[in-house]
Amino acid sequence: MQENFSKALSITSRFASVKAQLPVLSNVLLSAKKNKLLISATNLELSISITIGAKVKKEGELTVPARTITDLVGNLTEGQMNLSSDKEHLNLTTSNFSSTLSGMNSSDFPSVPQGVGENAITFPCVDFLKSLASTLFAASTDETRPVLTGVLLIFDTSGKKNILTFVATDGFRLSKKLMRLDAKIGISNQERLILPKNSLSELLRLSSEEENLKFSFNEKESQIIFGVGESVLSSRIIEGEFPDFERIIPKDTSCKLILDREELLRAVKLASVFARDAANVVKLTVGKDFLEISAESSQYGSQEMKIDAKVEGDGKNLKIAFNYRFLEDFLNSVGGEEVQIELGGSNSPGVFTDSKDPDYLHLIMPVRIQD
Repeated sequence: MQENFSKALSITSRFASVKAQLPVLSNVLLSAKKNKLLISATNLELSISITIGAKVKKEGELTVPARTITDLVGNLTEGQMNLSSDKEHLNLTTSNFSSTLSGMNSSDFPSVPQGVGENAITFPCVDFLKSLASTLFAASTDETRPVLTGVLLIFDTSGKKNILTFVATDGFRLSKKLMRLDAKIGISNQERLILPKNSLSELLRLSSEEENLKFSFNEKESQIIFGVGESVLSSRIIEGEFPDFERIIPKDTSCKLILDREELLRAVKLASVFARDAANVVKLTVGKDFLEISAESSQYGSQEMKIDAKVEGDGKNLKIAFNYRFLEDFLNSVGGEEVQIELGGSNSPGVFTDSKDPDYLHLIMPVRIQD
């Protein structure tokens, strides 16, 4: 059916390389087997295979240009379509349309995982994606430090524990989320894997409607494989040593604030109007029962706003500055009505938590300012 084929192509074509040194990498592989059509693509770092139902009269496979076939099928009307190959050409026909695409022999196409394997671990999809979304945004985009461009997964199966920890940092902020698992998982204690940000971003786009997500790790190939419905996503892991993140999380803080999330987000957005012209800096000043958020632009002016806060500890008149984008990202990642901020001084990291989720912690490094 056109609609199923078009949807699968629109996903797989994102994984094809536009400027590949190997021409076949800009193609998708079509493989017809046992009443199924398998559509695959890869850029050597990341690959995907999607299976859709099909009436197969003769098995075979061929690669065709990803963009061409995606655009072609996407513009056809819904309904049945027929595919057949003749040497290195794909013939595509419907009741009122026919086309011939020049393809390439599939023998040059790299091997792409088509399943997750027998020893795959099954996670509840909603829990896994929630944990991933809570951390992924904090991963770095700076390729000069590859280990920071991924999310660290720590499998802890020691004693009675059965926890999967997600950690991401770009050197200016850090997100840490614990995912508590109901059953033991077949993976060694304290296994640590760094998964690339781009592959996890694709996983988020794939799996929103699925109940379960399957996961396996091919140590020999340094490859992780996710199974989501009829899709199989695989990716290289990032080699290297992730920073000792526990060391930078403050053990003691001088004050704690509890605030309404929506009010704080509104105040940060208002301050951003001026902060955009001042290196994105917003200033926070702690009062007796409030938090003042202010920003100042040499070109456009200034603003300040006070919001109610429950203040505990010795934090009165404490001043600290943050990048407003980091504050926004955190506030958009939490689901609770209230957030908690712990501060230890103007030059110490701020620790941010969600009142609704004790297993989530976010840390933001302050910006040094002159009073």
